[in-house]
Amino acid sequence: MRWLRHVFAPSAQAAFPEASLDRIAHAIAEGERHHDGQVMFAVESDLPLSALWKGVSPRQRAEHAFAVLRTWDTEANNGVLVYLLLADHAIEIVADRGLAAHVDAAQWQQVCDHLREQLASGDREGAVLAAVAEMSQLLAAHFPPDPQRPRRNELPDRPQLLD
Repeated sequence: MRWLRHVFAPSAQAAFPEASLDRIAHAIAEGERHHDGQVMFAVESDLPLSALWKGVSPRQRAEHAFAVLRTWDTEANNGVLVYLLLADHAIEIVADRGLAAHVDAAQWQQVCDHLREQLASGDREGAVLAAVAEMSQLLAAHFPPDPQRPRRNELPDRPQLLD
């Protein structure tokens, strides 16, 4: 059954048109004004057949995307990736060690649960915008901006389409 979902999955571009990607990028940039974390959003429609054959899980694929997109490559180790795998209806959050030391798995899971609930309504963009806002509040509580240090945007705000 999983194979069929991946073969017939909608493209990430169809799921998130350009205007939607622009609004999500704007929300990420705006959220990052209120905390010292670095948020990245990536969406993949389906896995390559080789990954399906090997039984790659959504979590493994998210960790791979975290590495390939260099989400870990921030000065303060404060990058976090929100990863959607459309074919599996999977949501994963992978946080770098600087965030993982302060934000526990239950807090990230709560963001995933809220995102999953809102995605079920069919409004993908609205669901992602709400998740970005929720993550920004969570990060602001643990990593408020440092007024002594100039803000650097180390990761792209634009969502990454991994098709």
